[in-house]
Amino acid sequence: MEVPDCSCVGATVRPAARSPGIVTSQYEFLSYLRGHPGCRVADLAAEFAIGVGATSKGIDRLEKQGWAARRPNPADRRSSLVALTDDGARLVEEAEQTFTSGLAELLGGTLDDPSLSAVARPLSILRSTLERDQVGTPTG
Repeated sequence: MEVPDCSCVGATVRPAARSPGIVTSQYEFLSYLRGHPGCRVADLAAEFAIGVGATSKGIDRLEKQGWAARRPNPADRRSSLVALTDDGARLVEEAEQTFTSGLAELLGGTLDDPSLSAVARPLSILRSTLERDQVGTPTG
């Protein structure tokens, strides 16, 4: 069963994501980079519905820690491509295990599998609809 990505979940399991030494927003960026190597900062901004400037600052912090690296975009000299470093890949694996176990612990005591599935479906549909209609997408 897949639990949809939801910012309310991040707020609930924030302490679990901190265990490996990162905050939830860093975990979310690292996780996205793992699944989308060579993406642009604008791609991250669109995925998380935040401004490009804030996203760029977030990537700056990941770079400073040695968890991500930018390289020139050969298709567009005005942008760069972002990818995980080896340290970033190890960190996101560790954080994912911590995050997943924290989420399972939180939800496992509250909802059984059929209930989790029943909650996940409408949340997934809601997210798809919001993305399609660009609700919450930054304008700048």
